[in-house]
Amino acid sequence: MAKEEIERACPAALPAALRDPTPFVGALSVAWLVGLAVSLATGHWAGWGQTCLAGLVVGALGFALFLSQRRAARRGDRTAQRGLR
Repeated sequence: MAKEEIERACPAALPAALRDPTPFVGALSVAWLVGLAVSLATGHWAGWGQTCLAGLVVGALGFALFLSQRRAARRGDRTAQRGLR
């Protein structure tokens, strides 16, 4: 393949603002937190209050795992996932 064909075949990179998941995760965490506050205020803890709490916990664990993998990728660890820079 010629260099021009390769450049045409590769899509343009996303802007840094779209590659950073922090604002998205923050917005979803705020939504789970608002849902939890509403469920506690209305007395619906047994239903969707527990779901909101689980969403906060799972989201925090997943984001912590993502941050640790991204940190490892930036350090150049061999065991880190690729493409998280």
